[in-house]
Formats: sequence, C-alpha cells, structure tokens
Amino acid sequence: MENETIKSNTKGRKKLTTQDMVYVGVFAAIIAVCSWISVPLTIPVTLQTMAVCITAGLLGTKRGVLSIIVYLLIGLVGVPVFSNFSAGVGQLMGPTGGYLIGFIFTALTVGSLTKLLGDKIWVYAISMVLGIAVLYVFGTAWYVIVYNRGNADAVTVSGALSMCVVPFIIPDLIKITLAAFFCTALKKHIK
Repeated sequence: MENETIKSNTKGRKKLTTQDMVYVGVFAAIIAVCSWISVPLTIPVTLQTMAVCITAGLLGTKRGVLSIIVYLLIGLVGVPVFSNFSAGVGQLMGPTGGYLIGFIFTALTVGSLTKLLGDKIWVYAISMVLGIAVLYVFGTAWYVIVYNRGNADAVTVSGALSMCVVPFIIPDLIKITLAAFFCTALKKHIK
C-alpha cells in the first residue's frame, strides 16, 4: 500500500537525472566564475547576468532555476561566489541582494519563453531582454525597500534606477547579444 502511494505521488513528475544534476552544478560554477570576471568600464561590469541568461537559455526553466538556486545557496553559506569575491547573508539581504535573487525570475522568464517559442536566436534575444527587465524591476524594488529601511536619506525609485540600472543597460544589451549567440551555437550540444 505504501509503495502504491509513493508511485502515485511521483507519477507525472520528472525526476532529476544524474546528467541534470551535473548540468545544474556545472552551470552554477560557471555563474560563479563569471561573477568574478569584472570588465573595468566607467562602472565595473561582471559577466554574471550573461551567465544567468546562458544558463536559462541552454538548460531551460527547471534546471536553469535550480542552477541559480544552487549558486545562491553556495554564496549564502559563505563561499565567495558573488561579485568581488563576496558571500554571505549580508549580500543577499542587503540593498543589492534583490538583483541576486532576481536571477531566479530571469531564469524563469528566459526558460519559459524559449520553451514556448523555440530555440531561435531572436527568441533567445527577446526572452533575455525581458528576463533582464524583470531582474531590473525586482532588484530595484528590493533596493528601494531595503535601502530606505536603514537610512535617513531615502532613495527614490528614479534615484535607484539611475544608480542600479541605467549604467548597466548598454553592457547588459551587449551581454544579451553574446548570450543569444552562445545559446544558438551550443543548444544542440546540451541535452
């Protein structure tokens, strides 16, 4: 009777295979490495968002989101996988932590749209632009709420956008373009 219950509860759900778990781990590591790579422009720009877009584009929604969650959990326990070799609860719960947590929503957006519309380069590009837009919205809302809770000098939404989004729009568009090309070239090699 107990075995029948277990079978009926797992019926219809696809379990993660060993290959899935390897992809999740490898792409979590790729995101970590890309967060350490900083391009010194007028503002330092990491390759983290590009890695998140590639992860979701190649792995799809479920495995992509799991990769992001594994990446965040590794950073949460203190392994320095975030930008500038940082880690910990303070990074995730601080003003810019919403951008890190927002990666989950970026992966949901990119993975869902590519599953729905196919794996053409224009689909990757549009889904990544929308995914990054969702990231901007979530991260900026988080920034305003957390920053204003602990500071006497409140920041407005427009002030947060000018600090946290506007300087990154062009670099992110370049990274999205590269990510779309990478996904198109590599998709046939990812199962």
